[in-house]
Amino acid sequence: MGIFGPSKDEVWRQLSHEIGAEFVEGRFWSGNRVQAYIAPWTITLDTHTVSTGHSHITYTRMRAPYVNPDGLRFTLYRKGLFSELGKLLGMQDIEVGDPDFDEAFIVKGTDEFKVRELFDDPQVRALALAQPTIHLSVKDDEGWFGAKFPKGVDELHFQVVGILKDGPQLKALFDLFAAILDRLCEMGAGRKEEPGVRL
Repeated sequence: MGIFGPSKDEVWRQLSHEIGAEFVEGRFWSGNRVQAYIAPWTITLDTHTVSTGHSHITYTRMRAPYVNPDGLRFTLYRKGLFSELGKLLGMQDIEVGDPDFDEAFIVKGTDEFKVRELFDDPQVRALALAQPTIHLSVKDDEGWFGAKFPKGVDELHFQVVGILKDGPQLKALFDLFAAILDRLCEMGAGRKEEPGVRL
């Protein structure tokens, strides 16, 4: 326990123990991470540092590759945080129909009906509202320097600036990922099969 509270690794180790996940020691090119296996998916929590030339920005991220048969894309973020960026993406702004949720978030997606169906689930909405900072989206793959995904496989992706060390918040984030993946499968917008990707 340091002067500023427990370290990230202490919190993440404890989290791993509480949720039955694996704490994976990093190597010199990658930091420590937490991997939860919720068959058939692997949900990975780690940090990622980006150089901006004069400084470095560290992000906490969570990722889960999954089979996405329809190629559904959506992005969810709190109002005011990435609002202008969302407009540039060209996706439709979607109201879910829950006043508290619609007031808190901007939701964009490629299929308005399916995105509404996803967030019609009360558990998904409640777990999203429990996150004080959130930017959640579906991505193609890991980009230039990351894993390339097979055709039909995409990634549920969460990212925030800084290092998250709040155990209950992180636990709720794992719960949110599991709830969204289950919901996507119920809707036919995901499949409960091994995506064939290791992060």
